Amino acid sequence: MDCARRAPGRIGAGVTDKTMAIHRIILKRPDGGLDERVFEHDVVTIGKDENCGIVIKGWGIGRQHAEIRFTPEGARITSQNALLGVGINGVRIKQYGPLLPKDEIQLGGYLLYVLPGADGANGAQTARPLNDEQGGHPRAVATPAVAPPPRVASPAPLVRTATKQTDPGTPRPAPAPEHRAVAQEQPLSPREQDEIADVYLEWRVRAHTELIRLMDVRRTDITTMTEVELEATVRMMIDIVLESLTGLPETIQRNLLAEQVLHEAIGLGPLEPLLADESVTEIMVNSHDQIFVERAGRLTKSPVHFTNDRSVISAIERIVAPIGRKIDESSPLVDARLKDGSRVNAVIPPLALKGPCITIRKFPKYRLYGEDLLKFGTLNERMLEFLSFCVRQAKNIIISGGTGSGKTTLLNILSNFIPEEDRIVTVEDAAELRLHQPNLVSLEARPPNSEGKGAIPIRDLVKNCLRMRPDRIVVGECRGGEALDMLQAMNTGHDGSLTTAHANSPRDMLSRLEVMVLMAGMDLPVMAIREQIASAIDLIVQQTRFKCGSRKITAITEVSGVESGKIQLQDIFVFEREGYTAEGKVKGRYVATGAVPEFLEELREAGVQTPSLEIFGTPAHV
Repeated sequence: MDCARRAPGRIGAGVTDKTMAIHRIILKRPDGGLDERVFEHDVVTIGKDENCGIVIKGWGIGRQHAEIRFTPEGARITSQNALLGVGINGVRIKQYGPLLPKDEIQLGGYLLYVLPGADGANGAQTARPLNDEQGGHPRAVATPAVAPPPRVASPAPLVRTATKQTDPGTPRPAPAPEHRAVAQEQPLSPREQDEIADVYLEWRVRAHTELIRLMDVRRTDITTMTEVELEATVRMMIDIVLESLTGLPETIQRNLLAEQVLHEAIGLGPLEPLLADESVTEIMVNSHDQIFVERAGRLTKSPVHFTNDRSVISAIERIVAPIGRKIDESSPLVDARLKDGSRVNAVIPPLALKGPCITIRKFPKYRLYGEDLLKFGTLNERMLEFLSFCVRQAKNIIISGGTGSGKTTLLNILSNFIPEEDRIVTVEDAAELRLHQPNLVSLEARPPNSEGKGAIPIRDLVKNCLRMRPDRIVVGECRGGEALDMLQAMNTGHDGSLTTAHANSPRDMLSRLEVMVLMAGMDLPVMAIREQIASAIDLIVQQTRFKCGSRKITAITEVSGVESGKIQLQDIFVFEREGYTAEGKVKGRYVATGAVPEFLEELREAGVQTPSLEIFGTPAHV
């Protein structure tokens, strides 16, 4: 088909007034591709003849197959090929009109849609003047194939416009097509934000319902489409649906509504703008109409929400399908990840009583370094120098902390200090770590299938990675019996291994390790477990999330051995809290306790350049 060619129409020549109407026709090719044509004249011919307004090729197309005539009452189509004919919504016709945006014109394997245009002088589009090179014939104005509307980052224009009073005799300036300049912007209250979101929700529900019905009527097979084709097809159908909706308020931005419907149909619905917002660190969907987000450690209710529970479940299915997982009544909870590595947990009824729930832990889109920890106030320069030295010197480190304290983020940053020549094997439940060393192997556990079989837990992966010749083993998080295999790996030559675990203090971390080792099912005496722990672990780094939302390393503790049946700990650095600021932020100072790690002397005797002893003795304020 000659898609790029824009042949002149045969009827309507000589109409050159710039105030003429603009007419839009969308053409869908048999291969699924889309092309939008814009015409300045009122009669458009369709066929394989080069002089037709829309030139399409194929055995099922006549030389002048059909004609579309635009009148004040609407567009009408006339079949000019009695043998092959023209179909409208599956019914063969001789003449049909007026055409609606939802009407599907079937013509020799091609589909056409006639959309309302605009006045050339006052509409959103402007007619292109005709020149002598066109031979005096009006031609279709070439436009990109179904140009998508601009993406909008926020779910709704949540600002109040302060208008200025003008003299009645003063002519008002014409408003801009989309975004008007505002004299003053004030944030809306949560109630006003909810009201705006409710208006969009009502129309989004209607548009989404019509879109599903339209796709069902046309038997749209999305399984054979690529992502680009799927998005282009759905955008075109949304355009048709919005043109057919009656009573759409002028206050609603059509491009924003179209984007919301698109996200709900093939994306993650209202979560899309939240995922694009870099200030949001966590998204919590309690039910379809209740979404909370975390910004700077503070939880707030988002004004956006899903259309219904089915939309939430559809979003969950789109998350888990690419990674080979499923969620249904037989397995109503799942751990997954997004393309950017963000962690996802989902629970659906009957376990979730209020409706399907989603929790998304977002990770920064850019790579974090030690300097970022300094900027965030997570530690000071002396602590960063010490930790980077310990990682480079292959000390075994466990990062301890509560939920949401930043353990995985700290683990990612500390992994930057691993030398590039080391071979690293990572083991995780759901892949979240993003290491950048070249010699890297990432392993991910597998849950059981629908029959309850085929599961491969973390413990099996830790055992297997010992046969993969790793220099370093990094386990995303120890939760159970894999702790025993991790300790054994640390004690059998895999120095420099890193992992995280949940605990509220370094001493609690040791107690949890003992419990996790016993979960492996081995009947080991407690003393043997403690000796294994003391021999394997060099440092415990305690990370804490305070009520104000700030995250800080509150202790760097050395495991120095076992004495009288008890594991001995020695704090190297601690955070001494001194209260809160007027803004509610925790304040305090990082203190070096004066204790020098025992392994430092061993490294010095081996000729290793070690940090100055001064970093272990002088307090430094936050």
